[in-house]
Amino acid sequence: MPRKPGERLPSNPAELEGLSKAAILLLLLGRDSAGKILSRMEPDAVQEVSRELASLGRVSREHQTAVVEEFYNITVASQYVEEGNLDLAKSIIKDSLPPEVAGRVISQIQTQVQKTPFAFLQRAEAANLLTFIQDEHPQTIALIVCHLPHHKASEILAGLPLQKQIEVIKRIANMEQTNPEVIREVEKGLESRLSNMLTQSMEKAGGVPTVAEILNLADRATEKAVMEGLEADDPDLVEQIRRLMFVFEDIIHVNDKGIQAVLKEVENDELSLALKTASEPLKEKIFRNMSERAAALIKEDMQYMGPVRVSDVEQAQQRIVDIVRRLEESGDLVIEGRGGEGETLV
Repeated sequence: MPRKPGERLPSNPAELEGLSKAAILLLLLGRDSAGKILSRMEPDAVQEVSRELASLGRVSREHQTAVVEEFYNITVASQYVEEGNLDLAKSIIKDSLPPEVAGRVISQIQTQVQKTPFAFLQRAEAANLLTFIQDEHPQTIALIVCHLPHHKASEILAGLPLQKQIEVIKRIANMEQTNPEVIREVEKGLESRLSNMLTQSMEKAGGVPTVAEILNLADRATEKAVMEGLEADDPDLVEQIRRLMFVFEDIIHVNDKGIQAVLKEVENDELSLALKTASEPLKEKIFRNMSERAAALIKEDMQYMGPVRVSDVEQAQQRIVDIVRRLEESGDLVIEGRGGEGETLV
């Protein structure tokens, strides 16, 4: 049964509901990854997990570890199943999950059998994989690279320092048949490291600010669906989220120097489209930070533009919002009310 609004998480992590576990996992994955995951979910599921995330509050280290370990064990078990070791997969699931849950999970896991060394790394993005293995010994990297698809192996090598590239290439060239036991030992060590990396995060908190940041990074369609879905059940929550989100109209709070920096990166036709539904105060602020000639051209473009699709306007606005966020993160612009309390600008 889902938690009631304001109800605390159970003290025993084993009593966590699936919805709470999903929200905690999104919290631990961070805003970028959580936003991408939400964009791939059904609208109803997004609304449920967003509502749960907003009401999480502080999440203890014990709860974090339990959720990550369960997720990791299921993931590892799934990979063993894909490698053809169904018995080991079942053992892992039964040891890590309650009996009633374990039976359901096992029945849902695909049973495709394909024995591949380092299968738990196969689906990782090249950039993430490089970060994970770049400090390994060249011999270890060479062993891993030999068992990756050629295109991914090439990306890994390209991301290594030149001297390490040479060392890895030499070892690959001289590598003969490797003892399966050696491969298993290397796999075991890497899996252990990966598990430790996932569980070393500090205590985190969910809440409305976390939801706002995640929705800021989700695509416009996901953001709109979530907000509309929440509106019917909890309008107060929607209002809290909206106050913390940065949308196109919030550009009015960007300082003049920041507006000018943004305009340098925006094409005139895109700006004309984005301003189509903008408020008059926002238009005036933007025109005030342009030359008279440039402002006149934009106004003329808008006048003769004719009817346009709302989705096209929203896409243009979102691209400009992305520029604002990037410039704010780099310190190239300031948004009123988003600095530290008592912070003075000179």
